[in-house]
Amino acid sequence: MRMLIAVSLLSLVPLSVNAEIRVFACEPEWAALADEIGGDLVETYSATTALQDPHYIQARPSLIAKVRRADLVICSGAQLEIGWLPALLQKANNRKVMPGTDGYMEASRFVLRLDATADLDRAKGDIHPQGNPHIQMNPHNIAAVARALGERLGRINPGNTATYENNLSKFLTRWEEALVRWEDAAMSLKGKQAITHHKSWVYLLNWLGIEESASLEAVPGIPPSAAHLSRLTTQFAGGGADLIIRAPYQHGKASEWLAERTGIPAIVLPLTVGGTSDATNLFTMFDDIIARLQGAMDDA
Repeated sequence: MRMLIAVSLLSLVPLSVNAEIRVFACEPEWAALADEIGGDLVETYSATTALQDPHYIQARPSLIAKVRRADLVICSGAQLEIGWLPALLQKANNRKVMPGTDGYMEASRFVLRLDATADLDRAKGDIHPQGNPHIQMNPHNIAAVARALGERLGRINPGNTATYENNLSKFLTRWEEALVRWEDAAMSLKGKQAITHHKSWVYLLNWLGIEESASLEAVPGIPPSAAHLSRLTTQFAGGGADLIIRAPYQHGKASEWLAERTGIPAIVLPLTVGGTSDATNLFTMFDDIIARLQGAMDDA
């Protein structure tokens, strides 16, 4: 009798439990997107946090173990992770997630990448010949990657394709509604001028119609120098910029120094999920970005 009850109980366990997809995301935004589309069918892990520079991560043993167990690796690509992802893939030796397989996905391949260059001179700093990798800062790009990710999850786990398609449809409906709200709220930002700490904001500025006046980094990836900041102080002493933007993992000393001497407000924007206390998911991340940009303009 006990055996019969045990068998009966086992028959009630959802079959999908055995079909979970382990997703290794290089950045928090892709882990968050996989959670939206995969729901209970995916187990996600992000190799980085919003308080880390995704260019510079160590290929730690714990990360190697995660890649070894993964069914899908999703990263921004465009050489953002070139300093550490190849080493992880090699050491993990997981054939399911090697480049060229269904288990490997570069999000930036599904959107129009900006700022591609044929200049390979590393003396010019942190350059990305394949284009700027920070595509998550335009919500239209998030939608494009979501469609590709939904299809990829179904290809890896065809038995649950209908669930992925349903989750994707619901996500895109909510996302399109949010897009209308964000773009309506940000109309007043069009034509504003921004000084950025690093070239992380190209897609955000392009989406909102904000122009980049200058960068705190004279050479991309190299910390702002005193000489360059002095030149910027002279350049913008009489105006010419409306705000200074940096990411949470970038030190605030340079932007605050310039703000004190020019009167240009300096703000921190979340570059990914978790970048601020309010940016707890993809939706609230853009809610917070728009709110912080508007707040800077109101205080100016």
